[in-house]
Amino acid sequence: MALQRVCRSEELLDGRQAVPFDVLYDHQPVRAFAVRHAGRVYAYLNRCTHVAMEMDWQPDRFFDDTGQWLLCASHGAAYAPDTGECVGGPCRGGLVAVPLTERDGVVYWRAEPPFERIEFWKNV
Repeated sequence: MALQRVCRSEELLDGRQAVPFDVLYDHQPVRAFAVRHAGRVYAYLNRCTHVAMEMDWQPDRFFDDTGQWLLCASHGAAYAPDTGECVGGPCRGGLVAVPLTERDGVVYWRAEPPFERIEFWKNV
């Protein structure tokens, strides 16, 4: 298991802006996002379950006005931030969770199957 840095812990505030990052999911590059809810950090693929498109209504904005639900800007699907479970609107199942670890003031995602880190440059 390789830890990949997402951000400093202080960058994630409860119910506020997300921090984006990229992963390989089943060998495909996908944008993911990390949020903080009720003091804990969570991460999901930025992919609505209704239609596989990115969900943020503004860059890195997923929470509704109350900071309680993650919303898809395209069709209004709502997800629980702590489980990714669909709680309303058009969705098929829950969001795909990306495993996270938070320690020593830093948030990391864990590169473990089916998630891999993206290598932007390889020496051949």
